[in-house]
Amino acid sequence: MKATRTVQKILSNYESETPGVKGKLCQMLMAGKLGGTGKMIILPVDQGFEHGPARSFAPNPDGYDPHYHYQLAIDAGLNAYAAPLGPLEAGADTFAGQIPTILKVNSANSLMSDTAGKNQAVTASVDDALRLGCAAIGFTIYPGSDMALDMFEEIVEMRREAAACGIATVIWSYPRGEAVTKDGETAIDIAAYAAHIAALLGAHVIKVKLSTDHLMLPEAKKVYEAEKIDISTQAARVADCVRSSFNGRRIIVFSGGSKKGADAVYDDARAIRDGGGNGSIIGRNSFQRPRAEALDMLGKLVDIYKGKA
Repeated sequence: MKATRTVQKILSNYESETPGVKGKLCQMLMAGKLGGTGKMIILPVDQGFEHGPARSFAPNPDGYDPHYHYQLAIDAGLNAYAAPLGPLEAGADTFAGQIPTILKVNSANSLMSDTAGKNQAVTASVDDALRLGCAAIGFTIYPGSDMALDMFEEIVEMRREAAACGIATVIWSYPRGEAVTKDGETAIDIAAYAAHIAALLGAHVIKVKLSTDHLMLPEAKKVYEAEKIDISTQAARVADCVRSSFNGRRIIVFSGGSKKGADAVYDDARAIRDGGGNGSIIGRNSFQRPRAEALDMLGKLVDIYKGKA
């Protein structure tokens, strides 16, 4: 597998990393129909932990079977498939080597009380990622939670261990908790802050949500207005998150969120592309659709990222 110049340029931004980590990043960047373009589409299927099986898979019952998601990601020509330990183990032998995988090593669930604090349990290890041949580990942090400092410390240690083993780290950076309002969870100043925190923690790939033009923090709002930072369009807000990810020196992908109409999914992808983002990590908007419909939609997303649609 020969890396394109585009991919080589991206890898050159990771100046301190070992050949092992760069090799895993290269593996993901060169995989699938977007291989070599510097763009990525990743299928994440960790929603069963967060939302429960019925809410996640009943709209498309084939999704109860972990093999379905492996095969969907492979047939759609995606860059990687991300899931917790159990689903990856369930298909690790059948699909070995057919698509890069990301082991989601921490998870939340909906059976916690509102007073428990926004946190995630560590549910897998770097050793598991090695055993399963994963390209990366994935870890969620909640900037704004009273538990955030513990989460930061956990991922710093796991990232160090993973890098020593030649495995990359993807950080899901999702603002929520006591210091963040509901509107603030997707405010542009908070989204950009979340992306920057992930970069500061050593993420090789950053995952954040698409944002609104809301500004939550008064001091940040003053700066956005004084410096006339454009946040008027989704593409402009993507660009702000890209700047906050070391001015584009870190790969940044954006989540698809809850299921919505196909046209909205396409509009999001065009905004990510036009804003300089590296792509989409799209779960419910793909696996909750019938297989044929999901494959058609993912194919159109590939065309969008290639500039063909």
